[in-house]
Amino acid sequence: MNVPLLDLQAQYVSLRDDLQQAIDRVMSSQRFVLGDEVRRLETSLAEYCQTKHAIGCASGSDALLLALMALDLKPGDEVITTSFSFFATAASVARLGASPVFVDIDPHTYNIDPSRVADAITPRTKVIMPVHLYGQCADMEPLLEIGRRHGIAVVEDAAQAIGSTDNGRRAGSMGLIGCFSFYPTKNLGGAGDGGILTTSDDEVAARLRRLRTHGGSNEYEHEEVGINSRLDELQAAVLNVKFPSLDKWSDERARKAEIYTKLLHDADLRFSLITPAVRAGSRHIYHQYVIRVPGNRDALMEHLKHHGVGTKIYYPIPLHLQKCFEYLGYKKGDLPASEAAADETFALPCYPELTDEQQAYVVDRISGFAGLT
Repeated sequence: MNVPLLDLQAQYVSLRDDLQQAIDRVMSSQRFVLGDEVRRLETSLAEYCQTKHAIGCASGSDALLLALMALDLKPGDEVITTSFSFFATAASVARLGASPVFVDIDPHTYNIDPSRVADAITPRTKVIMPVHLYGQCADMEPLLEIGRRHGIAVVEDAAQAIGSTDNGRRAGSMGLIGCFSFYPTKNLGGAGDGGILTTSDDEVAARLRRLRTHGGSNEYEHEEVGINSRLDELQAAVLNVKFPSLDKWSDERARKAEIYTKLLHDADLRFSLITPAVRAGSRHIYHQYVIRVPGNRDALMEHLKHHGVGTKIYYPIPLHLQKCFEYLGYKKGDLPASEAAADETFALPCYPELTDEQQAYVVDRISGFAGLT
């Protein structure tokens, strides 16, 4: 049996006719940038994310960059964030000449450890930027309290977490700004790059709208220097078709995760394997189902590959050990929980269209692994 890590074709088949109609509607209008489709999506996602505003942009990476630009991040400033994340998290900080300050993660959830954030604050700290990794919100209340106490803005990197909640509060609604990605593999994925920012602050929203269009309130008047980062009408049209299915898809991912966890706990494994941990009060949308295999991760992945099971490591090199960040002065051993996660974790196939038979096959192949390095 072949079990791919993700099967986007299966989702497309179920929506093909509606997607073609939406694309034809945009093509007929010949309006391709910041039109009715974008406005409709922004309205829907602001309500969904429990915020007053949603501002579409060209990518999740640009969403992070725009958020930090709106907070006037500049050279010499610092942003406290996690090292165990996709590159864009820290790149958005570095692109503005500021310094990412990496703190370690909770080894169970893989999200930033709030207990380490307070000690990392300096007079140069401008932003705290947690990442809601794999579809589960970071432990936000202590982070928000630290931000309030020190007058520091909290920006949520929610690229993987649309629809996840922390004690009833949606990802993207808790900090000053939330940043989302519509990369095709996301729970709500487009047909290319796209992103959106959420906020309930009117002034911040107005500035984000200016910054995404070269810093101007109209085409030829510019209050500041921004960037060109507008969400395409075609992408918004695709997302508008998919959006009504988002919760159904995320719930189905969670059901697949429950099946995996039960099957793996019931399996007669001859090696150590740790299934995902879910914090109390959290809705985990399982953008990824990530397991931990201390000592023989790579051998198990090779075994699964041999049997037709797709897997992937998110993320094999922590950001503090990336070559481009050598100038920050971090070294191996500085963030042991992040480094251990990079060495021991990987994702199994987990998407709504995954069948029970495929999941049983994946776990059967895992059970057949001898556990030898």
